[in-house]
Amino acid sequence: MESIFKGLSRRDFLKYCASIAAMLGLSEIYIPQIAAALEEAAKGKPPVIWMQGQSCAGCTISFINPREPTPAELVLDILSVRFHPNIMAAAGDVALNAIETTMEEAKGKYVYIFEGALPKAEGGRFCEIGETSAVDWVKRVAKDAHVVIAIGACASFGGIPAANRETTGASSVQDILGTPVVKIPGCPAHPDWVIGTVVKLLLFGKDAVLDGLDKYGRPKEFYGTLIHDNCPRRHWFEAGKFVEDFNDPEQANYCLLLKGCKGPFTYADCPKRKWNAGTNFCIDANAPCQGCTQPEFYVKFSPLYEKLPEIGIPGIAGYEVSADTIAKVLGIVTVAGIGLHLVGQIATGRLGKGGPPERGEK
Repeated sequence: MESIFKGLSRRDFLKYCASIAAMLGLSEIYIPQIAAALEEAAKGKPPVIWMQGQSCAGCTISFINPREPTPAELVLDILSVRFHPNIMAAAGDVALNAIETTMEEAKGKYVYIFEGALPKAEGGRFCEIGETSAVDWVKRVAKDAHVVIAIGACASFGGIPAANRETTGASSVQDILGTPVVKIPGCPAHPDWVIGTVVKLLLFGKDAVLDGLDKYGRPKEFYGTLIHDNCPRRHWFEAGKFVEDFNDPEQANYCLLLKGCKGPFTYADCPKRKWNAGTNFCIDANAPCQGCTQPEFYVKFSPLYEKLPEIGIPGIAGYEVSADTIAKVLGIVTVAGIGLHLVGQIATGRLGKGGPPERGEK
């Protein structure tokens, strides 16, 4: 039997459903349910309104560019995207009327996705869709949406536009609405995070999605572990070896903490999921994690290539701090995980031994 999805055999479709099950941390017994949910959704095509504010459209680009079978193709087959500024053919009044029609005909049923920050200064005039401010659009469209999803760092927490908040009043979707929304942060958001959230909504319903969010409104399936926990350079961290000079070949693979890596403070599954069909991610590309899935990104995590000033590393010139005070210092930046980890390394005398621990050593 062929799948109802274009260009995708039934076998490949079920393999994709299996990958979604793994993505959501579900047993293989859920594969038939996921397949049934997707096929049922494709028949009814739940409507989607996807709008953008202060945005580079990076989350959209990330979402539509994966290799075959693309999540974008599947979502376009599963959902009825009524409005999207980058991928729709319509423009002007025709496009704007699609929003109004969807809001009227699918009241309480449509999914509202917003990408980008919302500048609320000067009546929202820094960002308009048609002749209406993005802020006003969000208030109107979110009111009767089945679920509101903020995609990307900007929509979730303000992101880079919020660095100029004094001028534009750049705000998150939740800041504008005053009520919790589903957040899928990242700069940009990984397509799997979007697909997984949509599939969970189709499979288990809105309440299951909302119940599975962390304290910042992110799906725990994707934002439940620290980057640091699965970092490929963690053994160098434990050995007390940190990059201080990018030009020194001996330091090429050392821990990037002193070069601004925010991995110990950032929750996301990037080291396991990776990007571009599992090819790479920031740290594998010799760049520090910039913490783009966290509320602190961008302002509180900048300058991006400098160590956070509150963190001290024993044994590194200019960064010494005693074992008695390190937990208190780390507590200031609410990094309990790395705090306990460092204290443990200090207590055992392992930090700064001069080489990575043996494989399997904890």
